[in-house]
Amino acid sequence: MDRQRLRKIIQAAWGILSNSYVKGFLPGDPVIYKGPLKRFCVPGMNCYSCPGALGACPIGAMQAVFDGRRRKFAFYVVGFLAAIGLLVGRFICGWLCLFGLIQELLYKIPTPKLTIPQKIDKPLRYLKYVMLLVMVFALPFFYRSQYGAGDPFFCKYVCPVGTLEGGIPLVLLNEGMRATLGWLFKWKFLLLILCIAASIFIYRPFCKYICPLGAFYALFQKVSILRLRIDTDACVNCGLCTRTCKMNVSPCKEPNSAECIRCGECVDACPKKALSFGMAKNNKK
Repeated sequence: MDRQRLRKIIQAAWGILSNSYVKGFLPGDPVIYKGPLKRFCVPGMNCYSCPGALGACPIGAMQAVFDGRRRKFAFYVVGFLAAIGLLVGRFICGWLCLFGLIQELLYKIPTPKLTIPQKIDKPLRYLKYVMLLVMVFALPFFYRSQYGAGDPFFCKYVCPVGTLEGGIPLVLLNEGMRATLGWLFKWKFLLLILCIAASIFIYRPFCKYICPLGAFYALFQKVSILRLRIDTDACVNCGLCTRTCKMNVSPCKEPNSAECIRCGECVDACPKKALSFGMAKNNKK
């Protein structure tokens, strides 16, 4: 089995496993799982409110850093996610993110693809860091409800993953919820539609420009233990790895770019086998 097929199977399997609370999908009044597993966040994007979710959302958990009632738990979450980042960097984005898989499958729809000019693409890449700093950390810190809790701004006002995995299933399963839909659901549904439409023409647009979890893991990319290695003696600078990379990274020039999701397509494409994954201490570049 080739690497890319295996990667998609693992992405799908992880998505099913982390949302395997079958009782939550039964018709009527959806029951969101709130057992002991919900105290821990999954490493990839996954909505807490998905009827089948067994774990917590990592972004929602990070926003709880500034919730006075759960501060101890929230700092544990940040430490847990930082440990993952130090171990594997953005490997999670490429191998365990269900929403990433959905975007990849949408991109496979046979349509003309868009190439974003570099002068536009490069500044847009910083938007996900703005989302992380402002929507995940700053706003919940500076804006508090009357009960002293920070509002989960990104999850509440932006996240298309929450709309797809949580909002839509809950509305479909509960007739009472359909009667109470307001502007917020319509706004987030619009963002989801835009994200889906963009994914047909642009490879993983949410991951490239919006996802704060990808931005968080990217902070550890250059120092993580798992690295993309390049054998400079074997590399002939043919540029095939750069042309293959859908994240618009040049692996031969910057093998551990913050934008790399470590999917391994460049490794498979290299005719000289100059690229490989390995531990940091064995890195040749």
